[in-house]
Amino acid sequence: MRALEADNSTVAAAFERIAYLLERSREPTYRVRAFRTAAAAVRTAGPERVADLVARGRLTDLAGIGPSTAKVAAEVLGGAVPAYLQRLEDSAEPEGPQDRATAELVGALRGDLHAHSDWSDGGSPIEEMARAAADLGHAYLAMTDHSPRLTVAHGLDAGRLERQLDVIAQLNAAGAGVCVLTGIEVDILEDGSLDQTDELLDRLDVVVASVHSKLRMDHDAMTERMVVAATNPRVDVLGHCTGRIVVGKGRPPSSFDPDAVFEACARNRTAVEINSRPERLDPPDELLRVANGAGCVFSIDTDAHAPGQLEWQRYGAAKAVAAGIPAARILNTGPLEDIREWGEM
Repeated sequence: MRALEADNSTVAAAFERIAYLLERSREPTYRVRAFRTAAAAVRTAGPERVADLVARGRLTDLAGIGPSTAKVAAEVLGGAVPAYLQRLEDSAEPEGPQDRATAELVGALRGDLHAHSDWSDGGSPIEEMARAAADLGHAYLAMTDHSPRLTVAHGLDAGRLERQLDVIAQLNAAGAGVCVLTGIEVDILEDGSLDQTDELLDRLDVVVASVHSKLRMDHDAMTERMVVAATNPRVDVLGHCTGRIVVGKGRPPSSFDPDAVFEACARNRTAVEINSRPERLDPPDELLRVANGAGCVFSIDTDAHAPGQLEWQRYGAAKAVAAGIPAARILNTGPLEDIREWGEM
């Protein structure tokens, strides 16, 4: 901390690291937002003003700074590791996988094909998600915000999606450190059709199709619904196929014929997502073995809604290893060129 610029940058970096660790641990969004807002506030205010306010004990005069974030800033500028940050670091789960096979598979993954930004129900701008992906060593990150029917998630209608495509193009042109792929997590409607126009879907690099409504519909009807989606040539990845939730009160998996659905995926080169979110871990192990036996290709994705959640791929990798899925059949072990080619098939 030899200069005000370094001090100011370090304060923001401490806030961002705290937010990242909170995200990774699935802490409430409001808590994460407080620290990301604080980081933006000190960067905008400038080093001289921040140092002056801290010296006078008035940092909370700065919009976006509260007592907790002011305490962290004072500790940083005093040359100490903030106590709150240290507690989070000490209590954080180990970042690396615990067995060699999973570690090797995580190391082989080159990107993530399912992530969200604050354009829909994510908590951070696209550029922050891209920066975190680059820091993890990813070559690509697909930005797959929700489609319009999912209003609770602020899904993108056609106009907003087109504007997002322009933003991603500008970000890539400026050099984001990672290739941000255009994409969508499109709702599979009750008849198996998709919640976005064919014309727009054709423009995207990655189309993840997922069921978000009527998860308890009849077994045969759900099977037909998913088979129709899996055979749609515009679908690249079948997302969190059972819709289950395995934490809290939980949610049971949807009922469908896995042989029929996964055979359709294998026949039509639709990758089956291994969703790495700790509350999903979807498909269940027994269905993952069925999909593997059917010869499906897979995509290990985080479904991240915040930068810190991009580390969750290790959970999906552990499931893939346990199911005996070879790395050669995991789509996102391949280079960017393979992903683009897959999306064009």
